[in-house]
Amino acid sequence: MKKLFKSVFDFVLFSNVFMALCAVAQALVTFHLIGSRPLYTILALLFTSTVGIYNFCILLSKPKSPEKSTYLRVRWFFAHHRLMVTLTIVSILSLVPLFFLISTESRLLLIFLGIISFAYSLPLFTLGDHKFGLRNIPGLKQFLITLVWTMSTVLLPVLEAQDMHLTNVSLRDTTILLAKRFLFIAALTVPFDIRDLFEDRQSGLKTIPVVIGEKRAYLYCQFLLAGYIILLFLYRNNGFNHDFFALTLTAILAGWLIFKSKWERNEYYYFFYLDGVLILQYVILVLFKYI
Repeated sequence: MKKLFKSVFDFVLFSNVFMALCAVAQALVTFHLIGSRPLYTILALLFTSTVGIYNFCILLSKPKSPEKSTYLRVRWFFAHHRLMVTLTIVSILSLVPLFFLISTESRLLLIFLGIISFAYSLPLFTLGDHKFGLRNIPGLKQFLITLVWTMSTVLLPVLEAQDMHLTNVSLRDTTILLAKRFLFIAALTVPFDIRDLFEDRQSGLKTIPVVIGEKRAYLYCQFLLAGYIILLFLYRNNGFNHDFFALTLTAILAGWLIFKSKWERNEYYYFFYLDGVLILQYVILVLFKYI
């Protein structure tokens, strides 16, 4: 039974199904905050696109000997190579009917985000004999990841909810919501770069931890979360309500998890506990609603 549970858990975690659930949860957070009912077309679109794009990027960056990789996720992924290719193809193909079920504005946004996501790892540029993608440009890796996540889980739900007349969110409120989510997600992406600090230095990838160092990178995460809490305080809706306390509690918990994370932590800590904060945020919002 324990072996079966671990097999299922590894599949959910390392096939990026869990990451896709994180994207769905963040969209649900947005629907909750703008006072709209969830739109299942958007949730399905975010789920399938996250699985498809994340798996595509991993397949594209396949190492020469994945079975010898120091990362459990890489060894597991390519040990189930055929299954992952099938899952990726099914996920990408399922985007086609979903694409035609959303508004024109959402389609344009989705195309823009798709271009960024696929261009993230593709070797688009050449410098001498070296080919590199957008992620190799100093400082751009974290920004692109955070930008895609923020716009897909905030702007996409807002556009679609407004198109269906389920809510009326002003440009000011949308901008503030984008800024809050950007800071929150940015803080959660840095620990993964801290974990990969040695490999990134070896490969010449200029991530934030490589540029400013490990200790400063941890402080940088806390600075981002502090900025997030300040925005929550300054732009709270209807005073100190349940949403304010739920989001603040989640930010404090995220700060604690980031502070406790170190490079020697196993991959389950990063891919389950740290990424899981994105799901936990929605769970806490729902719980506080009934308190």
